[in-house]
Amino acid sequence: MRKYETIFILQPDLGEDDVKTITDKVQEVVASYQGAFHRLDDWGARKLAYPIQKFPRGRYFYLRFDGGAELVAELERRLRLNEKVLRYLSVNITDEPEKKVVERKPAAETTEAAEPAAD
Repeated sequence: MRKYETIFILQPDLGEDDVKTITDKVQEVVASYQGAFHRLDDWGARKLAYPIQKFPRGRYFYLRFDGGAELVAELERRLRLNEKVLRYLSVNITDEPEKKVVERKPAAETTEAAEPAAD
């Protein structure tokens, strides 16, 4: 399973019941596709960079889960069909192999070591 995060923006004027319904459906999709649900954060209402469907603000949500490609496709399909969702974006954040870290000495130490001692 791969690690994913999805950020979706809802209309800012939705009631708590509507928001709860949408977030429950999102969690239901993750569970039905045997995904591992990690977190769902409400980032609150924020000003958008440009109006979307005549809304200058949107309510942001952050979803973190593990799953397969079918899960992401179904989640995005459901978000696309919901007219209360303004935008969404899913990103694969599967850990990449760690790169080697090369330690470098400060320039002052390398110049001192390069000069031979005068005896």
